[in-house]
Amino acid sequence: MTGAGGTQHWTPGDHILWRYRGNASDHLHICRPVTVVQDTDDLLAVWLAPGTECMKPALADGTPVHREPLATRYTKPRTVVRDRWWGMGVLKLARPREPWSVWLWWDRGWRFKSWYVNLEEPHRRWAGGVDSEDHFLDISVLPDRSWQWLDEDEFAQAQQVGLMDAGQARRVRQAGREAVGMIESWGSPFTDGWEEWRPDPRWTVPVLPDDWDRTPAYVPS
Repeated sequence: MTGAGGTQHWTPGDHILWRYRGNASDHLHICRPVTVVQDTDDLLAVWLAPGTECMKPALADGTPVHREPLATRYTKPRTVVRDRWWGMGVLKLARPREPWSVWLWWDRGWRFKSWYVNLEEPHRRWAGGVDSEDHFLDISVLPDRSWQWLDEDEFAQAQQVGLMDAGQARRVRQAGREAVGMIESWGSPFTDGWEEWRPDPRWTVPVLPDDWDRTPAYVPS
């Protein structure tokens, strides 16, 4: 299907790749195979199923990134490793040109837990999926509409070690303020009923291809 502006849309049930390149890098370091839930000119919604094999960064000495002290987390040599997405799956919502995506989390038994606003580069589409760059700073949003900043320490450390310059940091913080405005106005996607959504039981878990990084990551000019 082709939408407005000639954009090729995927069909619900299609398998695509949701990827992130490293910060201050043109190399991909995160890849998550996902299933398309909805793809229109206004919204891409995908499902990251439990047990999906993904690519993620790890320290070259084998230490998981999140276990490394913050002072050296972004300076030690890294590699990428295969791993599984454990626990409940995640529904991810991304709108064109927005510098964030909104993720929905559930506890077991499909008890809705929270929304998660992941600040990131607006997604760039390619034939097999979408690419972005994570911007460290995030926002947690609870069903009672309360919210809080997350990972401000990582955001500050990324600037300190040169993964984000002052100009980009200002743009990310401004995007965060705009996201807070979206939260406080309590419009879409929070009022769209996505917390009641459930995956089609006929869907299979997408497979991570060996050539998951075959298409070069997009780097903004």
